[in-house]
Amino acid sequence: MPGGLVVPEREIEERFSRSPGPGGQSVNTTDSRVEVVFDAATSEVLSPQQRDRLVSVIGSSRISVTASEHRSQLRNRVAARERLAARLRTALAPPPRPRVATKPTRGSKRRRIEAKRRRAQTKSNRGRVSDAD
Repeated sequence: MPGGLVVPEREIEERFSRSPGPGGQSVNTTDSRVEVVFDAATSEVLSPQQRDRLVSVIGSSRISVTASEHRSQLRNRVAARERLAARLRTALAPPPRPRVATKPTRGSKRRRIEAKRRRAQTKSNRGRVSDAD
């Protein structure tokens, strides 16, 4: 997390349901699918600036992540928490610096014009051949 941000266990809500993925005989009996929900609006660890950035990037104060690719509920819990951490990390990252436009150098302008001149000469040489003899 940015700046060593740690989200406490009490701020994360977990829900379990039946997973549509692999599972063998017990696929319809175990609740291995995990949904992790984090509400930034009620979070105590986020600063107001982080909260505003999170809402502006994600579009909502509630972040919901699901995991159902593993057979075990524990592995799905770990996967869902890692995805939540990754989403928070990317959303709270500062925006990139704006690009500063630069002027082309004199040499690059000269090379561009020379390349255009050579290309025009090549194309003009492709015309019909006249019988001058």
